[in-house]
Amino acid sequence: MMQTQNVTALMDHRIRRVRYITGRLLVHLVLFAGACLYLFPFVWMLSTSLKSPNEVMTNPPIWIPKVIMWQNYPDALNYFPFWTYLGNTLFIVVMNMMGVIFSSSLVGYAFARLRWPGKSFWFGVLIATMMLPGAVTMIPQFIMYRNFGWLNSYLPLIVPAYTGSAFNIFLLRQFFRTIPMDLSESAKIDGCHEFRIFLQIVLPLCAPALATVAIFSFMGSWNDFIGPLLYINEKMRYTLTFGLRTFQMQNDAKWYLLMAASIVVAVPTLIVFFTCQKYFIEGITLTGMKG
Repeated sequence: MMQTQNVTALMDHRIRRVRYITGRLLVHLVLFAGACLYLFPFVWMLSTSLKSPNEVMTNPPIWIPKVIMWQNYPDALNYFPFWTYLGNTLFIVVMNMMGVIFSSSLVGYAFARLRWPGKSFWFGVLIATMMLPGAVTMIPQFIMYRNFGWLNSYLPLIVPAYTGSAFNIFLLRQFFRTIPMDLSESAKIDGCHEFRIFLQIVLPLCAPALATVAIFSFMGSWNDFIGPLLYINEKMRYTLTFGLRTFQMQNDAKWYLLMAASIVVAVPTLIVFFTCQKYFIEGITLTGMKG
């Protein structure tokens, strides 16, 4: 009887093991299929950027070029003012990152660690603004910036970053709430004022959340197309994403050069994401641990 029970338990264990392995295998297969689906456009773009002009429109398509044309990359960068557009983009990106981190951290700190009348109400108003689509505010913002005389300048692309972002404020506020209030109370006993506590005690403990906000700001500013399209008219003020559009309009037949330029523009975002992935995941994971 005991031997029969042992055999039954062993069979149940093997069945559960097979089910577990089968489930994990199916999950990995689904993830692999999804990864291939999302990587397909990038792989095709990379393949096209290394083709000769005669191989771009061949049928059936050629995935691996017979001769790898590395010269397409310098030709693409020399075909339009790449370095000027890169400088414009980096200026906007750096100014936006500084503005978003500074303003969002200040407001998030006020919502998380200060006591003032109406704090819950105004935090609800802030969260409600996240439900407004960008298309709803696009025309009023354009009229406002036109009345300010900011058209054909970088001010409409930079100044909003210094007024805070609802999502980033919420993200930082949740992270600030995980820091014990005892640290602030001890600092106040030692004579620290609130702004010094914010700068020297709270912010150094929030590096993962600040890195997450910086990554979001970098991605949004670097890939922004609508903003330059609306507010920038002078060609030498274009950003890289808007410059790629003009590149396409001027060189419809030179897809290999367009794909080469697109690869160069996309690479910095990939480098930033994979380099800072540890801080990004840590910031998202730790945020909101304390309600």
